[in-house]
Amino acid sequence: MDSVRVYCSDTNEYHVCKTGSTLLELLQSINLIQKKCDDGVLRPVLAAYVDNRLKSLDFRLYMAHSITFLTIADADGRRTYIRSLSFLLQKAVVDVYGKRYQLTLKYSLPNGYYGELHDRGENGQLHNLPDSINVCEDDVARLKKRMAELVSGNIPFIKTKDSNSDAVRLFTENGQSEKAMLAKGLGYFFVTTYYLDGYCDTFYGPLLYSTGYINEYDLVKYNKGFCLRFPEPFSPYMLPKFVYQENLYEIFKENSDRCAILGARDIGTVNQAIQAGHAAELIQIAEALHERKYAAIADQINERRGRVKLVLIAGPSSSGKTTTSKRIAVQLKVLGLNPIVIAMDNYFLDREQTPKDSDGNYDFENLHALDLELLNRQLNQLFNGEEIELPKFDFASGSRYYDGQKVRMNENDILIMEGIHALNPQLTSQTDSDKKFKIYASALTSLAIDENNCISTTDNRLLRRLVRDNNFRGTSAEETILRWDSVRKGEYRNIFPYQENADIMFNSFLIYELPLLKYYAEPLLRRISPASAAYSESLRLIKFLSYITDLSPKEQKGIPPTSVLREFIGDSTFTY
Repeated sequence: MDSVRVYCSDTNEYHVCKTGSTLLELLQSINLIQKKCDDGVLRPVLAAYVDNRLKSLDFRLYMAHSITFLTIADADGRRTYIRSLSFLLQKAVVDVYGKRYQLTLKYSLPNGYYGELHDRGENGQLHNLPDSINVCEDDVARLKKRMAELVSGNIPFIKTKDSNSDAVRLFTENGQSEKAMLAKGLGYFFVTTYYLDGYCDTFYGPLLYSTGYINEYDLVKYNKGFCLRFPEPFSPYMLPKFVYQENLYEIFKENSDRCAILGARDIGTVNQAIQAGHAAELIQIAEALHERKYAAIADQINERRGRVKLVLIAGPSSSGKTTTSKRIAVQLKVLGLNPIVIAMDNYFLDREQTPKDSDGNYDFENLHALDLELLNRQLNQLFNGEEIELPKFDFASGSRYYDGQKVRMNENDILIMEGIHALNPQLTSQTDSDKKFKIYASALTSLAIDENNCISTTDNRLLRRLVRDNNFRGTSAEETILRWDSVRKGEYRNIFPYQENADIMFNSFLIYELPLLKYYAEPLLRRISPASAAYSESLRLIKFLSYITDLSPKEQKGIPPTSVLREFIGDSTFTY
């Protein structure tokens, strides 16, 4: 056939193009180089779903397809952009420093990716990753200059398939021992590789058509390294205001040090440990590190005994807030304190008083969906030694009621309250700040796929949530994925802006959890139909999980019944 007929959901029309045409050529023929986003702004098309499978714009059309084009406003469009930007930085490092320095992108921050440079030495050989060098402003300026030159050159990203042995050799020559080890361990016959101006690398998803599509980014000095900045995930899809978040950096560094204790810095080394039969040791040490952290937090609270009366715990979805609060409560009891849990949800306003969102729906995540006046009044009454009657909230009827449950604080009592607004100063604005101890909990992994491919903390939490929702809430993986965008918007609005208000951050990530979650999540993801709007996301997660060796049921028996991961897989000794 000389021509092929495809359906484009963006134009709601069928289009005929020459057989073998690229998606970019189709875009040009139908005048859709830019697409209007949900905020009404035209932005460049970056990639596409072809039959709900993510493809780059160099994908060629040989048969009938259903096509939806993606911009930076789409999650997969943004990921394609970020992967390409990471490659751009990688190439800039090679061009500026040759083989002297090795780039690592270690973990994701709200501002972007945190990266470091490691000195290979004069001979350019890097066998074990040395400590990072102190990046100076001149280093950042030189890299930014080279990145800008590569962007202005509009250089194509060229996709190829190399044999596994050739790919391992190329990665080894690049000094990317982690990438080479992972490719070798997976044992695929062929590895997808990308070339940029002669430099080879691999990424776990499609790239942009060329460097000319990269128009919004920045590189700024950050601690010892730098932060590679890219557009935020929600409107206006621009670079967010840069904020140096010291507490968040420290918690990532702490997690990185934990991984070093376990001899696991990336997926490849974790896979090796499990394949060598060391899963039990990984679990034991990881859980012991968690227990020490819970105890340390309780010690800090106990040091303020007599002054601190309220512990506030916040964190994004599936961060393990509930288990964290229960584990800290146990440690406080060991120290002679008596924790009293106050449920924030019981302070909801009656349904008819609940604020509504722009679509006219009740906005239950709005801070002002809570009766702030009642909450603050009762807290102060408790602090003053008065007895109060706790409210209850009936979600079925949308109304508050009282059932006679009364509480009074004694000398060794301490209140614990967890919820999405816990760190928002407005929640407890009428209570003395000295009486509050604030904790931010999240699953923040500094574990990477390889040297320059981070693991998204958001993906980690999504996997937790779809396993938990399937196990305990009767919600399918498909439903969880389709709701996830809305959940994340609420986090960006209600949680992340206040995380630096915390007195301490608790990282609930465990080094063995991705192998554990793979065992539960992969079968759920494979049930999603190709026709579902969640299919492309399920494929992406399945591909990510394919790089991970899962824990066997026998190995899972070693997970303690008090582990935060029991909140998601079950058999916890805590009641939720």
